[in-house]
Amino acid sequence: MPKVIFLPHEELCPDGLVIEAKEGDTVLDLALENHIHIEHACEKSCACTTCHVVIREGFDSLEESDELEDDMLDKAWGLEPESRLGCQACVADEDLVVEIPKYTVNIVSENH
Repeated sequence: MPKVIFLPHEELCPDGLVIEAKEGDTVLDLALENHIHIEHACEKSCACTTCHVVIREGFDSLEESDELEDDMLDKAWGLEPESRLGCQACVADEDLVVEIPKYTVNIVSENH
């Protein structure tokens, strides 16, 4: 079974976490099921960027993002070439190393 490794995030997952996953699980669902409370303002409908994550390892094992996700990612704070929306990034057959960005567009716009 592939593993999803969440790197430490100062507020959401201070110690990091390794989770066994099944192919097809989304990064966001795995996080939420394991008490990593990534924002998901659009309730997983690919209509916002609050669940933006960076796939540090295993990115090439993911299915390519579609046009809708690409359009949303263009609005993400801190976009990187390995950025994906957690609600759209489905685990394949390789381990993933996931970084949750420190800031989202919501946090920045609310002056945190």
